[in-house]
Amino acid sequence: MLSVSSAVLADDVRQITLQQFGSGNSVTLGSLGADKPVYVKMWATWCKPCMEQMPHFEALQQQYGDKVNFVAVNININESHDKITQVINRFNLTMPVWLDNEGQLGVALGLTGTPYSVLANSTGTVVYTTHESDANLDRFIAMLAKGQSLQSTATEALSTEQRQHILQRWQQGEHLVFFTATWCDWYLLDTRPEMANACKQAQTELNALQQRLPHSRWHGVVNHLWTDKQALAEFNSLYNMKVPFSIDEAGVLFNHFNIRTIPTLLEIKDGKVLKRITDFTDTAQVVQQLSGQ
Repeated sequence: MLSVSSAVLADDVRQITLQQFGSGNSVTLGSLGADKPVYVKMWATWCKPCMEQMPHFEALQQQYGDKVNFVAVNININESHDKITQVINRFNLTMPVWLDNEGQLGVALGLTGTPYSVLANSTGTVVYTTHESDANLDRFIAMLAKGQSLQSTATEALSTEQRQHILQRWQQGEHLVFFTATWCDWYLLDTRPEMANACKQAQTELNALQQRLPHSRWHGVVNHLWTDKQALAEFNSLYNMKVPFSIDEAGVLFNHFNIRTIPTLLEIKDGKVLKRITDFTDTAQVVQQLSGQ
């Protein structure tokens, strides 16, 4: 994956539409104004390290909130309104909470896993990114709060051309694409047991589902967060997968096809989604939906 200078992405990132939690209003990072640096923290309620970092995040907000715009951006995958509200109340969060409903901000900033902190100076140029909540992060926040612009850094985001290249495969022909994550059956077991069980059931029965629709062009896509080739190999081995799987590079497919719940099965024809299935409790019913009976 190529790194793209954040300076090039600055204008695009500032115009990405997000949703304000609670009111539902559309917001952008550009709407914060250009007079202050920005600290964006991308997180999920089921992410354990995110919860561990929340007290520090709020402490920084209390210390520097008058000099730096803090925004808690939830990635909105397998989320619920109540769970987000519980986190806000648990940690007494006072910064704005926004939702990246289509994953556009995550793609633009090169999100590879939560928690993910992104610091930008007052011109919108990214100057620091990290998954940690430590003294180094504190140092960068303090420098921005003092008015230092700092040098731009690179993010692991893809260029427009790279994204288009990834999407080319799905713009022609008919496909059945199963979206999931290598970690959803075990990482979510404590915090979202119903979701973890749904993942396990769907993944366990995927081979049988493919056998009942053998003439379809099947492919599996796993979320790129916290996932590498080794994780995918272990996933394929665990479920003895017959459906070919790949990692969603930089989250492009999850973003393009608006996958906010896993697992999800899409029927795609010439780039258009014909059917979207998220309930796998009845395999016969899934087959019926896909066969048009």
